[in-house]
This record gives sequence, C-alpha cells and structure tokens, in this order.
Amino acid sequence: MKVVNSVAEMRAVRRGLTGAVGFVPTMGYLHEGHLALVRRARSENETVVVSIFVNPTQFGAGEDFEAYPRDPERDLTLLDREKVGVAFTPPAEEMYPAHFGTWVDVQQITERLEGASRPHHFRGVATVVAKLFNIVEPTRVYFGQKDAQQLIVIKRMVSDLNMNLEIVAVPTVREPDGLAMSSRNTYLSPRERQAALVLWQALGLASQLWSEGERDAHKIRQKIAALIGSEPLAQIDYISVADAESLEELAEISRLALVSLAVRIGKTRLIDNIVLPSSEAL
Repeated sequence: MKVVNSVAEMRAVRRGLTGAVGFVPTMGYLHEGHLALVRRARSENETVVVSIFVNPTQFGAGEDFEAYPRDPERDLTLLDREKVGVAFTPPAEEMYPAHFGTWVDVQQITERLEGASRPHHFRGVATVVAKLFNIVEPTRVYFGQKDAQQLIVIKRMVSDLNMNLEIVAVPTVREPDGLAMSSRNTYLSPRERQAALVLWQALGLASQLWSEGERDAHKIRQKIAALIGSEPLAQIDYISVADAESLEELAEISRLALVSLAVRIGKTRLIDNIVLPSSEAL
C-alpha cells in the first residue's frame, strides 16, 4: 500500500492508475463499518483509495475536533491488511492552505436535522468532499447509510455539479446488540454504552409500529420519544420522520420515509436511522 500525504503526490499516483478506482473518504479511527466500505470498493474496482482526514471545517465551536479519536498507525495497518492500494493522509494545511476562501454550500436539505443542530457542518463536509473528489478522481465513492443526511447531501452535490462519479451507499454496520458502529462509541463509559442501545430500540419500535399499520408520523415520533425519554442518560436532540429524499417532515407515511435520531448519551452525541418502505411490506 502506498501512503501519500500531499495533493501533488496523490495526483501523480492517480495518473498512474488504470481501471476503475474506488474511493472511501474517512476521518480515521477505523472500525468494521469503514472496512465494510473498503471491502465493497475492493470487490467493484481495480484500485481502492482511502483518505484519512479529520476535517476541521465540519466541526463547530465546542464540538469534539480536538478530542476526536485518532490512531493513524493502526488505521494504516488495517488498510494494508485489506489490500488498499493508496492511503491519502493529508495534513490540514495541505487541504486548507493559507488564504483558502472557497466553499461548497448545498441548499435546503442541509438546513434540517444535522444542519439545524450543527450550523456550517455540511458546508465543511461538502467542501472537503468536493476537494477530495477533485484530487482522487474516483470512479465510485462509498459512504455508509448511518450518516444518511450526509449521503443525501453528497448525492445532491454530485448531481448538481455534474461530477463524473458514482455514489455507492452501503448499509449501516452494527454491533451484535444493534448499536451502529461509530468512532464516537469509544467515548462511552460502560453504563453509557448500555444506555446507547435506546437508539436502536427506538428505531425498532418505529419499524414495528409501521409494520402494524401505523402511518401517522406524529404518533411514531411521540412513541419513540417516550421510549428514549425512559432512559435517564439520554437527551434527545431531534427525532425525525421525513421524506427520504427531501428530508421534509411527514404528517403521514405514504412514501419512502427516513426515521432518524440524534441523541446525547452523557456527553456523546450519537446518530442513527432506518428507512421505512413505501410499500405495504417490510
């Protein structure tokens, strides 16, 4: 595996690659969720490129940029084991040189959910992802469904800006007890780790209610809010039952719906989601 730190070197390496290139952008501290993306990319492309970059512009004031878990040596060992062709690990000054002043700002769908709770988050995400796409020039790019709104935002950016690549969504990878894998899970104490299961339980309740015929989105929100509220360590940021494309909140579930949650367990903010189908069968 070749480890590349500069934009110039990454571009030089890219010129030497033939065939399809699969790309997995990450912020490092890799877990099985990331590796599932890598394996999918490896199965569909001649070469896999993985970036490791903790992007400062998607963190707001008071968020966990400085504390975000990092272990680059471990990450590179895992990627080498997965037969990744290139690891792109630029420092911040390489991605944001002096006098940087150009931003990608996707409208409307970024104003809800994560965007409402974390102002400027998606501007930072869209900008760094656009830069990475320009640098790596991938054929296909792989994202996990856990960050559902991010996936929708990136798809919109790719479509709006006529980017010549394919976005591939990969299902959320979960722990055996259902907790969505996340680098931030490492923040949780044992008691908090147990409490965090309330997110998956809430999504399971939403799915159960839907399968029993409930289509009133407000009632589903209320019932899963009550379930989360029964966990003393949980503090709800938002509960959403929204159109799976526009992210507009639904009154009635008559089409594909994204049920998404952001919940603080102690000091750790976790997100998760499921999609409820538009048909009458799960």
